[in-house]
Amino acid sequence: MNTAPQWKNPVIRWVDERLPVFTYLDHEYGQFPMPKNLNYFWNFGALASIILIVMVVTGIVLAMQYTPHVDHAFNSVERIMRDVNYGWLLRYIHMNGGSMFFIVVYIHMFRGLYYGSYKAPRELLWMLGVVILLLMMANAFMGYVLPWGQMSYWGATVITNLFSAIPYIGDWIVTLLWGGFAVDNATLNRFYSLHYLLPFVLFGVVGMHVVALHITKSNNPDGIEMKGPQDSIPFHPYFTAKDAVGTGFFLIFFAFFVFFAPNFFGEPDNYIEANPLVTPAHIVPEWYFLPFYAILRSITFDVLFIPAKLMGVILMFGSILILFVLPWLDTAKVRSAKYRPIYKYVFWIFFIDCLALGWVGSQPPEGIALIVGQIGTFYYFIHFIIVIPVLGKIETPLPLPASIAEPVTGGGGGTSAGAAAAKMEKS
Repeated sequence: MNTAPQWKNPVIRWVDERLPVFTYLDHEYGQFPMPKNLNYFWNFGALASIILIVMVVTGIVLAMQYTPHVDHAFNSVERIMRDVNYGWLLRYIHMNGGSMFFIVVYIHMFRGLYYGSYKAPRELLWMLGVVILLLMMANAFMGYVLPWGQMSYWGATVITNLFSAIPYIGDWIVTLLWGGFAVDNATLNRFYSLHYLLPFVLFGVVGMHVVALHITKSNNPDGIEMKGPQDSIPFHPYFTAKDAVGTGFFLIFFAFFVFFAPNFFGEPDNYIEANPLVTPAHIVPEWYFLPFYAILRSITFDVLFIPAKLMGVILMFGSILILFVLPWLDTAKVRSAKYRPIYKYVFWIFFIDCLALGWVGSQPPEGIALIVGQIGTFYYFIHFIIVIPVLGKIETPLPLPASIAEPVTGGGGGTSAGAAAAKMEKS
């Protein structure tokens, strides 16, 4: 650790001598070495932290006005929109903030997939990121139930019923989630309580994610480790300025939806109060769940002794859980797709596959949509289980630069991919 800075402000100096919080912040966010070749795709981690704070703050204020009871929940949301001072703004920020959070995190994860940020020594960093994704999905699902509209009610009914496919304990899990024998007041109270609690759990996991990042340092577009001071620059002021630019553009994008298209990501049926006796014509989850929903519905046939419904549930959860073992499935010695001539195209095929599954999830499970969903689901798992391991063995990567600074300075010469990979493993 660097020598503690001499703080000029006497109050800061007095506090820091007794609780070195300012020294810690200076070390971790001021002097912290960052690869000098990072592009704007590395902004999205900071953007995710910002939107998480926005979601927690707006959620706490909204909770002061919300009534978690099936007889009053829908009307309490309408009261927030119509009678609470700036309630409409708080709700639209919170409602669209969920979508913004997933947009940012999905870009952040696809960037990690492209540049190999999940590879050693960052396996645990990646796995904590997958835990964050799972917590986000659970929290978003429970939050979607709270307005108690038609899509809230029927979405909760359909998704919670999936657990009934699990042998022996499935019905017990469903009853536990419902708090009874149907989606009702006990269900709403459970989801409200957990929706309020999970963001604070999420904060804890994000904290561990950041600590793991500061231990292993950031990956970079070249996918090679920093080899000295010539490869790095301090976080401040360089990346605080870069993050500020990215944050500015992101807030403009966010504000557009809040003020001009607040219901763009929503479903019209959710402005109708929940009615257990009237089923919507087409039940769909929020857009960020659509690829996984498509995987769930794509299995319309039994697989060996496994019923179709159970197989769909297994594959839906498996599509996320497989990300935990990705660092060990990828056998390539080079991290970045920038130096992997075949993988960079395979990555975009996978990206298109995810978009196609998202479209399938928004359509009725019939006709061409069902066929595309089955093909997309098949390729999704083949990509991780077969394509990535085999490609890592047969692909010949391009030569890596000798250091991060070498492409900029032109010095130091090149090195073979194999030698660079060996150095990377030693580091």
